[in-house]
Amino acid sequence: MEQIFREIVEIMHYDYAGCVDKKGWDDPEAYLEKLQLLKETNKLTREQFADIVRDYLLDFQDHHIYFADSSAEKRKPLDRGFQVRRYKDCLYVTGAKNEQKLNAGMAIISLGGFTIPELKEKHSRLLKANHPEREDWMPILSLYEYGDIQDEQGNVRKITFSTYEKPGYTPAYTVEKVNQDTLLFTITDFADPDAIVKLVKDNRDLIESADQWIIDVRVNYGGSDSSYYPLMPYIMPEEGVELADRKDTMLFNCTHLNAGRFLAETLPVLEGIQGEEAQQFLKVFIREWQRNKGKGFVEFNFKDIVPDTFVKGTKNPKLVAVLSDYMCGSSGDSFVELCKKSSKVRVIGRPTKGLNDYANLISKHWDEGFQFMYPTSRLSRIDRGMGMTGKGIAPDLYVPWTPEHLKRDVDKRKRQT
Repeated sequence: MEQIFREIVEIMHYDYAGCVDKKGWDDPEAYLEKLQLLKETNKLTREQFADIVRDYLLDFQDHHIYFADSSAEKRKPLDRGFQVRRYKDCLYVTGAKNEQKLNAGMAIISLGGFTIPELKEKHSRLLKANHPEREDWMPILSLYEYGDIQDEQGNVRKITFSTYEKPGYTPAYTVEKVNQDTLLFTITDFADPDAIVKLVKDNRDLIESADQWIIDVRVNYGGSDSSYYPLMPYIMPEEGVELADRKDTMLFNCTHLNAGRFLAETLPVLEGIQGEEAQQFLKVFIREWQRNKGKGFVEFNFKDIVPDTFVKGTKNPKLVAVLSDYMCGSSGDSFVELCKKSSKVRVIGRPTKGLNDYANLISKHWDEGFQFMYPTSRLSRIDRGMGMTGKGIAPDLYVPWTPEHLKRDVDKRKRQT
């Protein structure tokens, strides 16, 4: 396992898209010492190894890096059965699918005897955020067995937490009528382009007659940018908008190893793809990796597959409110950013997750059952100080998250102000 760790360090120093930007951010020797000490005392388990690797990767402050143990993934993922969000000095329960002792609106005022401010300080690296709205407390909840809970009447009690199988994810691609003039779209990812096409096709009369749209992507796990293209003509104004930013380029770190890993992953996939467009897309990527292998950071030539980036819009809807939040990332980031180019659109809520500075992930696999995924491309906007890491895509109207959001949809109401 020590050799695997050394290979990961090598990848982060030479193959990772942020290797130049983040040179000197990490301290691999400190983690190597931990591994060697555990190994010498015969205490190094797969779980401990994975934890040490993930702790090391936190040095790079990139949410687009993943290390997984395939043997662990065969077991069903577990969590505490509820979700929280921090507001001031409390963690408010936002949902509790499995934990019957808790309800949305209750506040956790301490975990394991530590106050929430103390925990924030103690676990600052794990939280990976500079604002309460952007903190992920789920990994921290798993570290503590009990907490003090305050209900909405102010009563405080101590409860012991349980562990539950994590609920499976079911994507949502829906449209519903709010009133005579307004439609509400809920789209929780852009992973299924056919689902978005079907949504538009099945509801064409409805969506073309509505004066106003609300598009809720506050929870959107990303996917493929091409998935949201069917919505763009409706979102853009009639006179049209140029969606491409000519100042921004995407540079791929074309090391020999990156090219080899990409081709090893992609060539077998190409054989099984039926769609002509998808085949052409992959063929261009394969050509560019082959052509630029070993050349370092290179801008790929996508002229053969990039659609016309000037998009003319439709008369209806006349106004579009896009609801955004921290759990909207990757292609969700891109969607919100493009929507902001339209004079029809007002983005309301909180900044998105901000994953796209470093993207186009590839994988390194080990026979021992470990997998490491890391970005191979970077956006040139980083050089101008315009990156989105840690801040996301800002809304047009910022609505601070408060416990009031658990009682009524504050963001939707704000679209009328």
